[in-house]
Amino acid sequence: MISLHTTPVRRRRLGVAAAAAGLLATLLTAGPAAAIPDPGDTPAQGKVSPAQLADAKSAVANGEIPGVDEVVHSDNISHLANIPKDALQATNSDLAFQGRYAFAGNYDGFRIFDIGNPRAPKTVAQVLCPGSQNDVTVSGDLLFLSTDSSRSDNSCNSTTQPATEKSSWEGIKIFDISDKRNPKYVAAVETACGSHTHTLVPERRNVYVYVSSYSPNAAFPDCQPPHDGISVIKVPRKSPEKAAVVSFPVLFPGQGPDGGGNPGGPTNPGVSKTTGCHDITVLPSEHLAAGACMGDGILFDIEDPEHPRVIDQVQDNVNFAFWHSATFNQRANKVVFTDELGGGGAATCNTQVGPNRGADGIYDIVGKGDKRKLVFRSYYKIDRHQADTENCVAHNGSLIPVKGRDIMVQAWYQGGVSVWDFTNSAKPREIAYFERGPLSTGTITTGGSWSAYYYNGHIYSNDIAKGFDVLRLDDRRTDPAKRIRMHELNVQTQPDYFD
Repeated sequence: MISLHTTPVRRRRLGVAAAAAGLLATLLTAGPAAAIPDPGDTPAQGKVSPAQLADAKSAVANGEIPGVDEVVHSDNISHLANIPKDALQATNSDLAFQGRYAFAGNYDGFRIFDIGNPRAPKTVAQVLCPGSQNDVTVSGDLLFLSTDSSRSDNSCNSTTQPATEKSSWEGIKIFDISDKRNPKYVAAVETACGSHTHTLVPERRNVYVYVSSYSPNAAFPDCQPPHDGISVIKVPRKSPEKAAVVSFPVLFPGQGPDGGGNPGGPTNPGVSKTTGCHDITVLPSEHLAAGACMGDGILFDIEDPEHPRVIDQVQDNVNFAFWHSATFNQRANKVVFTDELGGGGAATCNTQVGPNRGADGIYDIVGKGDKRKLVFRSYYKIDRHQADTENCVAHNGSLIPVKGRDIMVQAWYQGGVSVWDFTNSAKPREIAYFERGPLSTGTITTGGSWSAYYYNGHIYSNDIAKGFDVLRLDDRRTDPAKRIRMHELNVQTQPDYFD
């Protein structure tokens, strides 16, 4: 474990040279975000044009961006600790929390960290169970793991296998984590098109799991079009081996093979066709959920968790390419949706792409009951432009619980970690940041913060390339959040912090 204490450089503003026109053309025609290579594969890399290479090197030399691997941050953030990736070097993914433990997914399985002392986190378990993305959540003694790559079977010893084969398996795996040092694999449930991400709707006796997946194909026996809904799994807490799919609610009803979601191109050029959802966030205290579903954003009622009902559906066919994730504010009158333009593997934080694409979209929720509507207010995107060799786009984040204000922390891949205030929906602004310089100035190399979440007084980030980071935020605007203590946090299952 490495502890780091760094000195911030001057605040970086707009100024790094724009990406080459060829890159922008690629982004404009991008389809759904492709899965990152299967566990064991090296991170994606790509050559950049001579102009992009020159721009990246010039920006570093001129101090417009940090140097390769240089850590910089605003004055109100401290970098307390880093735990590097393990020897397998798998791609890091999502995070969940329980008590003094953080659970960090990666494409080879998951790690459990003891964060009782945030300045000196320790690894207490490493579980090998390959399968992208290995999105992870916890509830009581159960841990849930998403598998979104076609495997030979549902075991942790499986190998890759083409999705065209009927015997292939993808879905949810369930572990008993009552002993944090020795998790035990107890059950698995196969789901149509696998499980790219999942969201828990916990009850006292059961846990419902909303499984998000997409990109069906007529050649895939277990992933047939139109696939315009989600799988709902019911898991009895005392008998998780009885977990099973209990419904497949259709969220985008429509005629024909493509269902009723966004048709994508050529009707809406540069927009992903909706063939399922990427991520869903639930607010159980309000019986609400928000779905980021490729070409659509939706608001739905989950009072009956087995049969969610869509209340409103919105599209942004000008600036949103791929609706990726969603975050409610505490009062449940706003939703922040993210656009993962370029699928997380492209350089979109530059002047060429601009401030409204690959950004967050802030929507107010107006009206009551089934008449509630999502009303667009503004975009938010980090203004710290990145090199043309840095993958950077809006990604996973969470609320920072401050009563009377709407503040969240968010990962931006190699754009780092941003803390921003959207109390005024029309005028969001950044109030803190942490980032590293590019992994390379010669190639586009996938890296940066996948998830950045606030939990019990600290920010935790799972960096794809650099490992597990712990940050401390000291700011009068966010300090009240330090008094809030949670026993458990799955960010896509938003708690009522002030109940």
